[in-house]
Amino acid sequence: MEKKERIKKRPTLLQGMIPILFMVISLSFGVGVLKLRTEPIIILSAFVAGVIAWKLGYTWDEMQAGVIDKISRALPATLILWSVGLLIGSWMYAGTVPMIIYYGVDIVNPKFLLVTAFLITAVLSTVTGTSWGSAGTIGVAIMGIAAGLGVSLPATAGAVVAGSYFGDKLSPLSDTTNLAPIAAGSELYEHIRHMLYTTIPASLVALVVYFIVGMNSAGSATTPETVLTLQAQLSEMFNWNIILLLPVALIIAGSLLKWPTIPTMLGTSLFSVLIGIFVQGFTLKNGFISLIQGFNVSMTGFAGDVAPIVTTLINRGGVVSVTVTTVLIFCAMGFAGIMSVTGMLDVVLEAMLKKVKTTGGVILSTIASCFTVAFVTGSSYLSILIPGELFRDAYVKRNLHPKNLSRTLEDSGTVLVPLIPWSAAGAYMTTTLGVSTIEYLPWAIMNYMGIVFAIILAFTGIGIAKLNPEKESEAAVEVN
Repeated sequence: MEKKERIKKRPTLLQGMIPILFMVISLSFGVGVLKLRTEPIIILSAFVAGVIAWKLGYTWDEMQAGVIDKISRALPATLILWSVGLLIGSWMYAGTVPMIIYYGVDIVNPKFLLVTAFLITAVLSTVTGTSWGSAGTIGVAIMGIAAGLGVSLPATAGAVVAGSYFGDKLSPLSDTTNLAPIAAGSELYEHIRHMLYTTIPASLVALVVYFIVGMNSAGSATTPETVLTLQAQLSEMFNWNIILLLPVALIIAGSLLKWPTIPTMLGTSLFSVLIGIFVQGFTLKNGFISLIQGFNVSMTGFAGDVAPIVTTLINRGGVVSVTVTTVLIFCAMGFAGIMSVTGMLDVVLEAMLKKVKTTGGVILSTIASCFTVAFVTGSSYLSILIPGELFRDAYVKRNLHPKNLSRTLEDSGTVLVPLIPWSAAGAYMTTTLGVSTIEYLPWAIMNYMGIVFAIILAFTGIGIAKLNPEKESEAAVEVN
């Protein structure tokens, strides 16, 4: 006897809103108050969405198909995330990142400390793809120098945060830089190039302010002991050689020449392991361990007590380090899959965009959604994934290229989270730099100026890419 097919109903706005509201409230209380893990809460939210889907007439097989579809779309970027873990572990093993930090600290100019703080952390975060690692290593050293020079600590912390998130936003090694194209449906390197429209102007504004303030607060003092210790121990652990910069050159070349992302990262990782073996004298076994579990200071054979700042720098990388992000992606895609296949996202989106008629309105709505998710959840990942899924089809319907959406997600998602005191990023920066979030917030200029420029571009049309320029031209001719 054939199984009777269930009649599917179109969800109401209330039915579409229930899973979203449940997730928002649960994350606010669960993560914000009880300090619970995010992933189980999202799974529970997916269960709520599943119950409503079942009442609408959808079977488990149909919901599962929606979940599998979303996860399959995320797999290419997930492979990139794993490649990032491999790359960071191998760069630590080769001595590439330690050398950049060693000489970066060495060139800090007290007269232009704020400018230097921004530039060095921007370079380091771009090379490594991590804002936390940049702030926790070179950022700590810069804060020590600022204290010795009598330079404003909130201003210095703001410059460090802004510089750290410059790379977190633009680096192909950054998890959020990879997540935004996943959510929007754009391609990694076109997404990075498109972000320059807002990131470069925002950074220039920040540099001008840092230059003016820095000129008025410059002084002279001896280099803090922490900086001397950092350099001394790094130089004992590694052999400095220009060859160590070749992995960086390969990644930059791959970005400019549009080489396939994953093969480029994997090839660079293996090349970095060879550098670690032949230049640093490390073992092949430790090279492979670094790729999977991350590099550890014990692999250098350094004798003596290792300074905490050095340990923070060295013990990083490996595929294992990105597994938490991978799990979060799968959980979020599970929730999004059920919401999408049942049409619940569609009814919510239709209600939100009912009165939005212009490109500026769509982008402004996206920014508002990112703000809401970021403030409620304190998660840069969710502030990208949820609005991305919500607005993805809306951009396509309005002939807007998906890279407009991925850029807006980063402009108002990634860089906003460290400015929220109750977020993990805000708490980390406060603990690491010794300055409260509220104090450094005004000085993290790049973080919020990017949003300002995003709004300007949205309403002027500058830097707004069309999905099909010919279609727009034909429409314009018909109107005339």
